[in-house]
Amino acid sequence: MATEAKYSILREVGRGSYGVVYEAIVNQTRSKVAVKKMHCNVPENVELALQEFWALQSIQRQHENVIQLEECILQNGQVFQPISHRYRKSDSHLLLIETCLKGRRCMDPKSACFLWFVMEFCDGGNMNEYLLSRSPDAQLNNSFMRQLSSAVAFLHRNQIVHRDLKSDNILISHRRGSPIVKVADFGLSTVCQGKGNVNQHHFSSACGSNFYMAPEVWEGHYTAKADIFALGIIFWAMVERITFRDRDTEKELLGTYICQGKELIPLGEALLENPNMKLKIPLKNKRSMSDDLCKLLHDMLAFNPKERLDAFQLEVRIRQISYGKKRQRSIS
Repeated sequence: MATEAKYSILREVGRGSYGVVYEAIVNQTRSKVAVKKMHCNVPENVELALQEFWALQSIQRQHENVIQLEECILQNGQVFQPISHRYRKSDSHLLLIETCLKGRRCMDPKSACFLWFVMEFCDGGNMNEYLLSRSPDAQLNNSFMRQLSSAVAFLHRNQIVHRDLKSDNILISHRRGSPIVKVADFGLSTVCQGKGNVNQHHFSSACGSNFYMAPEVWEGHYTAKADIFALGIIFWAMVERITFRDRDTEKELLGTYICQGKELIPLGEALLENPNMKLKIPLKNKRSMSDDLCKLLHDMLAFNPKERLDAFQLEVRIRQISYGKKRQRSIS
């Protein structure tokens, strides 16, 4: 990317199996951007890169709570070619598909193939880190739930199913001092072909992060409502600050689960084993949340997808919740 000096890399801010994320600046305007570099040397990386590209380029208008793609750049050796995300069938499109799908491992570093995603910069880190560094706040919970519900409804209206919603994949930006959530990391997302209700499309490839996967995802037959189950896990964990320690990264993560002895079982997996299991919401304190919020979480985490809210119903219901009101004692 340094060939045309359009961007200058400042520092690395994240690294994983998907690639590396950097903080950078646009040299002409001095504005900050986030740059994700994905090495297209193996088919798995190619698939992740292309799925993220397809999802972000398919959105026709910007949503405040969805990460914004500024541009995508294909690097082939020392050649950097911007790929417009407004094309239909163009030479750039064909070149991107042809080059990346080969997934060839280049022995010569000068001919290495990368995809660079240039996106808006979020200054608050991810939602997991943001919330765990602060005391519980009912007003903040209210704001985050509304923003996330709006974002997922927007994605589903645009036929995009995220399939990997979790607090680590939600970024925080600030606008006039207020935190704004940004749904990000679309590597496992899928864009449904055709128009109509996104909930009518069925998927068979189980993917996502175990502690956020709906029961039907474990079975390998699910719809966009799996995103709602993941949101339910996030909302419940956010309100009660329920966390677990990830075995691979040793990080403390927001997420709900079922205890079986010393084992922590993902909620979706536990429901699959016992569909009649009654969820104890709230888990820690019976007066920790309002009745209508408890009911909402039950409806988001229903075992049967047909009984679970969809994103459009959730967007309406979320605005009717009395987040900060405690349960009232009954008068005998």
